[in-house]
Amino acid sequence: MLNIENSLVVIIDVQVKLAAATKYGSETVINTAKLAKAANILSVPIIVTEQYPAGLEHTVEEVKNVLTESNFITEKTSFCAADEAEFADKIKNSGKKQIVICGIETHICVLQTAVELLNQGFEVFVVKNCCASRKKEDYKCGLELLKQYGAKITNLEITLFEWLKTSKHPDFKEIQALIK
Repeated sequence: MLNIENSLVVIIDVQVKLAAATKYGSETVINTAKLAKAANILSVPIIVTEQYPAGLEHTVEEVKNVLTESNFITEKTSFCAADEAEFADKIKNSGKKQIVICGIETHICVLQTAVELLNQGFEVFVVKNCCASRKKEDYKCGLELLKQYGAKITNLEITLFEWLKTSKHPDFKEIQALIK
């Protein structure tokens, strides 16, 4: 199970043009913003990637607005974020072993990044309702492959309540308010 002491969130390419290209991008954006807000409340580090922002624009405002100065945003051109030196260094230096990953597109950048992190020995949790692809079939195929490669497929509520562990957690009410 997830725990806040050992978790790090990776948000892959939740950018203006990519979100607009998916039929369910608005749900993905809303859920990703909730995940980021919860991670910040619970002091879980966040790394955000942006694939070629000159063409795809930057992270959507709904997500960007809940990020803090301690969150790390990095540009990339590789589909696998772990192939980018700055990203790889941040992950390695975090000391975290549980990577909670989400983003756009599930079957490309999320898949390739998650598989490489699995190959490096990380425990990878894919938050499926914080992921999207342009085509639903590609999204489903991406999730299926991720599971075959050994990633754990989860969702936003499961992630938040695994982090909290108990209703006695000091941040329980604030986290619960995100999903009501």
